[in-house]
Amino acid sequence: MTTPPTPEPADSSEPPVPSEPSEPSQPSAEIYGGLGALADHWLGTTWLVGVGIVGGMALSLYLIWFRYGTH
Repeated sequence: MTTPPTPEPADSSEPPVPSEPSEPSQPSAEIYGGLGALADHWLGTTWLVGVGIVGGMALSLYLIWFRYGTH
């Protein structure tokens, strides 16, 4: 049985690359559009998909503004 090669240590003269902070998962327009499509199917309507997509986009823009625009 062979073992996989071990990676060579990084050059100590290069600064470490910072990792990206993990962002909490936010619902998006796709989720709300899908919920609108399900509601349309169950209720027999055709307009809730558009409401879900527009509402999800508005919520996404608000969350971006709230997170980055209030500094």
